[in-house]
Amino acid sequence: MDIKNIKYEISNQDVRKCPETDVPEYAFIGRSNVGKSSLINMLGKSKSLAKTSQKPGKTLLINHFKVDNGAWYVVDLPGYGYAARGKEQREKFAGIIRNYILGRRQLTCLFVLIDIRHSPQKIDLEFLNWLGENSVPFAIVFTKADKLGPVAAQRNVDEYKKVLLESWDELPPVFITSSEKGRGREELLDYIFSINKEISESCEEETEESESGSPEEKN
Repeated sequence: MDIKNIKYEISNQDVRKCPETDVPEYAFIGRSNVGKSSLINMLGKSKSLAKTSQKPGKTLLINHFKVDNGAWYVVDLPGYGYAARGKEQREKFAGIIRNYILGRRQLTCLFVLIDIRHSPQKIDLEFLNWLGENSVPFAIVFTKADKLGPVAAQRNVDEYKKVLLESWDELPPVFITSSEKGRGREELLDYIFSINKEISESCEEETEESESGSPEEKN
């Protein structure tokens, strides 16, 4: 399956002002300059859907993109860990991120982007552990796979998995992507559509049960 259409809808810093819907949202987050905007553009087959920049820390808002006429949303979140920001500004954006992740009931899966070129970073590991502690559904997306050879890329992914398994019983879904080459697009979309299908089937079953009711209820 593929995205039929996607367009920008709204940006804000207050989770209470996000679109009032009952459809799934798939949010993307990562350290500044991890290639988040490029990945979103790859998913939407657009070069300008999400604004890209050579300067880190440019995403300052919660950005909603409506997919397939509102069937679900892609959400572009501010990056974390940008050291050039002052303490006050870092805390402000940490609050925006935290409020969305913990307070947005429509959040169906959070995709955490990690630059495949680097060894496990403390800030990423701490963020992943925080998600686990708060029971946030998430998947790991390694970006910029085109910057390494296949052997080196897989070695770095395996290293991350090894470190995570030191404190985790089970790993979340893991994807390897390259926005430059289009790698991982099909796998990510298949994963999203499979979740949407499960949600849809579950809603249909609940509706059928509600409409049929028990014999006692009918009497």
